[in-house]
Amino acid sequence: MSELNNNNILSAASHFDIEGDIMHIERFGSGHINDTYRVKTAVRSYLFQRINDQIFADVAGLMENTRVVLHHLKHKLAHLGREKVEKSTLTLIPTDEGKWYYQDENDCFWRMFILLEGTKSYDIVETEAQAYAGGKAFGEFQKQLSDLDPSKLVEILPNFHNIDFRIGNLRNAIKDNVAGRVGEVQDILHYILQREEQMRTILWMGNNGDLPLRITHNDTKFNNVLLDEHDRVQCVIDLDTVMPGYVAYDFGDAIRTIINSAAEDEPDTAKIILNIPLFRAYAQGYMSEACVFLTEKEMTSLLHGVFLLPFMQAVRFLTDYLNGNTYYKIHYPTHNLVRTRAQLKLVQEMELHQEELTAILEESVQVRKTVKK
Repeated sequence: MSELNNNNILSAASHFDIEGDIMHIERFGSGHINDTYRVKTAVRSYLFQRINDQIFADVAGLMENTRVVLHHLKHKLAHLGREKVEKSTLTLIPTDEGKWYYQDENDCFWRMFILLEGTKSYDIVETEAQAYAGGKAFGEFQKQLSDLDPSKLVEILPNFHNIDFRIGNLRNAIKDNVAGRVGEVQDILHYILQREEQMRTILWMGNNGDLPLRITHNDTKFNNVLLDEHDRVQCVIDLDTVMPGYVAYDFGDAIRTIINSAAEDEPDTAKIILNIPLFRAYAQGYMSEACVFLTEKEMTSLLHGVFLLPFMQAVRFLTDYLNGNTYYKIHYPTHNLVRTRAQLKLVQEMELHQEELTAILEESVQVRKTVKK
């Protein structure tokens, strides 16, 4: 995307229906996809973003998804009162023309939300209480949207969690071998292709009608949960990837990001071990909310999601490495290869602890039976 100056930003912000005159605009947050700013007026502050239309090509569809989801969430929370609702979910600000985004003369796309003051987020889960809060937040998010028809939402990133699509891309990368790297990763390819059938389980269950299509978040990192000053869940944010999917995808991606004791690109795979207490805490928090709407087969699918998401991320990293590092940002030539090995080590650790993980999930499911009695 093109570079911005203060005049560009101020001009775009002036097209939104905000309270008070703009006093100050500054960069905000640490996101890597959209350009984000804090717009301050004498009345309140707003979160202002330039949407990355290179990644989200269907901006109209993206913003319609956001509008539909937020409208539904606010309807569900209406009994709490306006002030509480505004703190518990995002609030879109329309343009002066009543639209939900603004396209400027440079074909940049902008949107605005009320900024949720007094909140915080964490990039890394450090305590069981935080893991429980994260599970509770995403479980409640799915629960609130469980009665919203998925067909009302556009698939913003087609095939995002489709393992058939990801394996297909990997096979094409192997065939083309544009960077001449296939020979050096034979051990990794053997490991991946040996497991590809079992990693299709969720897809098969969905295709067979065993899993209902739900509205899912699809980016369940812990820093997409805002907490209040007491570390209590306040709001789930970053709705760009909210679209139809299977609940196991959200559960698996959250576990992928909290259970790993090391960084996603840790070169020393011996440091990659599982933080089982965080897994237990997240599962219990998630089930405390999701238990009221999940089917038995959806609960069965959760562990498959735990294995699938790091596996699929490894496939994506490896595909990019074989293609010459054209998608992910890297800091050194073998960065994607290091990421691949780290994700596969996580899968291996999960395989070693599969019985324990299964027992913990079954234990967490008992919450469902307790709630329904």
